[in-house]
Amino acid sequence: MKPKTTGLGKGLGAIFEIEELNIPKQTASSRRDNTVSELEIAQIVPNPDQPRTQFDEETLNELAQSIARLGVIQPITVKRIAADAKAAGSGAEYMIISGERRFRASQIAGLDTIPAYVREADDQTLLEMALVENIQREDLGAIEVALSLQRLIDECHLTQETLAERVGKKRSTIANYIRLLKLPAQVQSALNSDMITMGHARALLALPDEKRQSAMLARIVKGRLSVRQTEQAVQTMLAAAPARRKKADEGREYPEYYSRLVERLEPLVGSRISIKRKVTEAKNGDTVVSGRISIEFSSDEQIQEILARLEKTGSGKTAK
Repeated sequence: MKPKTTGLGKGLGAIFEIEELNIPKQTASSRRDNTVSELEIAQIVPNPDQPRTQFDEETLNELAQSIARLGVIQPITVKRIAADAKAAGSGAEYMIISGERRFRASQIAGLDTIPAYVREADDQTLLEMALVENIQREDLGAIEVALSLQRLIDECHLTQETLAERVGKKRSTIANYIRLLKLPAQVQSALNSDMITMGHARALLALPDEKRQSAMLARIVKGRLSVRQTEQAVQTMLAAAPARRKKADEGREYPEYYSRLVERLEPLVGSRISIKRKVTEAKNGDTVVSGRISIEFSSDEQIQEILARLEKTGSGKTAK
């Protein structure tokens, strides 16, 4: 009987068939063969570098029940394990490229064999295939997508531009996902567990430090804020921060010698002098003092008068 040939699923089709991925159609490291083989499950092992490490037990059992009734509708994809790797490992013949969830569910269903596409791929191509296929899953969380994208950049040496072509997303989308990894663990965990959405998380990125991001996260969860409400709350927090600093600075008592300086300068220039002083804390914990000294005037003639007073002082004469 002629081997069954079928088109690939949505995720795998994006890896092996779509031209934009720039993966050559025929290479020594990645050959395409749409023939489905029936492989013994005992001869297949998961990929230790599989990007997805958590599988929901309830949905896995539901899939197992479906497979027990209807069989595996979409074949998994595997690669042959090299002879030296087999000698050092379990003796399995194949390693999963994609479809580990179907593989696990088939084990639960008690199947002895599973339909599979057999590919030839080196380790680099294998990792890229697994990561790209993983990213295109509809049920993948935002942090899982971000981690997979970062691995493609770090381990497969792809730029964000090339990566955007590989996965069929805009470069700005890639950048937005990767930025999520800058959020504190508490926020990432909330996003991963669907306590907040990616829109909430992106709004939190506008806050400059983890303390304020965590505080805003608590407000979102407690108040069940929408993304729009969160964006407004973030803007309010950002606007309030400079005002609080200004109020704190104005409430501080200036050192006594500031007053003495004003007393000496005002007779010298013949106009009112004011000093604005700001105290901030540097990243290393040191106190940084800055500010400005202002001379009030109400006309160009008054500026000329101030200049004349300074010139007299500079020539050794005492200003009256």
